[in-house]
Amino acid sequence: MEMSANENDITEVAKNVLETLLDLMGVSASVTPASEFPAGGETGTTGSIMLNVEGEDLGILIGRRGQTLSCLQYLVRLIVGHQTKVWLPIVIDVEGYKQRRCNALQDLALRIAEQVKTRQTPFTLEPMPAFDRRIIHVTLADHPDVTTESSGEGEARRVVIMPREQQA
Repeated sequence: MEMSANENDITEVAKNVLETLLDLMGVSASVTPASEFPAGGETGTTGSIMLNVEGEDLGILIGRRGQTLSCLQYLVRLIVGHQTKVWLPIVIDVEGYKQRRCNALQDLALRIAEQVKTRQTPFTLEPMPAFDRRIIHVTLADHPDVTTESSGEGEARRVVIMPREQQA
């Protein structure tokens, strides 16, 4: 993906902001811009910025179910937008966490879909963030035997996988 000079400047600002935040947190890590986005649908369109973080013991940056990483990503987007007056999607990944999480959620969705198909009873997953729910929905969108919907509100929002209504 080719970036314009402006996007390159904003990428550099985002990289510097993230490095500063990591330094203030006492985390030793390297930040590199990337053009490869994690699977599962989190941005990746032209004009998006992807930053990879690599280092030792970076679990603290990920947090429970990626919540710390989501907050860090939000802060970087906010600061960069405020500094540049340009609001671009910024995706931060820590040592491939988002790709691994996406793969695990896709596997979970397919396993549960098979159970729902066999038992013909709905299955409600644990509450999860919007990005994780989206991976489940996208994974099963074209599944011939099940359908999905989200239920609940806020932090308690979860995906329900249900048998698809059979056409007569």
